[in-house]
Amino acid sequence: MTRPLRPTALALVAFTAAAASCGTPPAKAPMQQQHHTIDYIEFSVRDMAAAQRFYGEAFGWTFTDYGPDYAGIQRPGGGEVGGLRLDADVATGGPLVVLYSDDLAASERAVRAAGGRVVKEIFSFPGGRRFHFQDPSGNELAVWSAAGE
Repeated sequence: MTRPLRPTALALVAFTAAAASCGTPPAKAPMQQQHHTIDYIEFSVRDMAAAQRFYGEAFGWTFTDYGPDYAGIQRPGGGEVGGLRLDADVATGGPLVVLYSDDLAASERAVRAAGGRVVKEIFSFPGGRRFHFQDPSGNELAVWSAAGE
């Protein structure tokens, strides 16, 4: 099932924190949709295998393949939180997807090691610190951590 979202959506905060920090899925919780809340996020990617490899290596994400043009991003504990959609045209800009990290420096190293390009080095802002990166298809995301972490 493909949803008509652009690759620039809002946040995968809880998913990333669970996947990156513990390596073990949390207890399975029932998925319930809520009116007017962000339900799903979709990224356009130029190379499906490269995108899955990047997000798997950098953040521990897992996927369900629905054919050569689409893969679902799995939520630890069950369910899907988004997808990767093959597309020749990947637009950047718009809303910024912001991921959470318990260890910002380790997340930055993982992004670089997986082949991501840091476009804004770690900087402070009221309440925390963050950096921005581009994935191999050119999507820009950010990773943040609370102050002192």
